[in-house]
Amino acid sequence: MKSKDKSFNDKQTSRRQFAKSVASTLLAAPLAASLAKGQTPTKKEPVAPPNPLPTQTPQKPSALAEAYTEVARLRFEHLTPEQLEQVKRRIDGYVRKDGTTDRLRAVKLKNSDEPDFTFSAG
Repeated sequence: MKSKDKSFNDKQTSRRQFAKSVASTLLAAPLAASLAKGQTPTKKEPVAPPNPLPTQTPQKPSALAEAYTEVARLRFEHLTPEQLEQVKRRIDGYVRKDGTTDRLRAVKLKNSDEPDFTFSAG
């Protein structure tokens, strides 16, 4: 009976054999990668430099973005002029983005859409 089991086990991979094969694979992978990198690369055709794009003048921020920036300037006095300019550009991007603000303004609320009361804790 043991001879049957032994012949059956010969066909299967033992845990030790499996561990050895995994270890050898892990050790061989960096070697294979370094050999692949060591091959001489094929010569590439010279690529023409891309055409320089004409410089675009930045758009003037919208009036709404200017107003929001003024509020930010008054509220956050510690901001440097560079930071304020960055805030202005971001606000202008949000205002102009996909016309979202225009679409929101176009939606008219009905009386039932607004709250019945205003809650205040005080």
